Amino acid sequence: MSEQPTVTITDNAAKRIAQLIEMEGDRNMALRLSISGGGCAGFSYGFSLDKETHDDDVAFEHGGVRVLIDETSLGLLDGSEIDFVQDLMGASFQVKNPNATSTCGCGTSFGV
Repeated sequence: MSEQPTVTITDNAAKRIAQLIEMEGDRNMALRLSISGGGCAGFSYGFSLDKETHDDDVAFEHGGVRVLIDETSLGLLDGSEIDFVQDLMGASFQVKNPNATSTCGCGTSFGV
């Protein structure tokens, strides 16, 4: 029997998700993290706010917010950490993905 895949949400990410949801004015929303083919390293991360949960979604919760990930994307994200980082380059969600064997300079795409 295999274990359930896991994704961790940092406190910083949870706070930023809560701010975005508050700005949208719909507390039923969640952050959706998806992976699509493309990007300079093979796959790219996609972030959006979504109020619909699909049959193949797995929800992860932390700090009163939810992150939705479809089962296909979750296979490539197992063990990852979602963080929100502010630095001199700007502010963005970042995924620390132990499954990625390579990443691009912009940090939004990866290879396995």
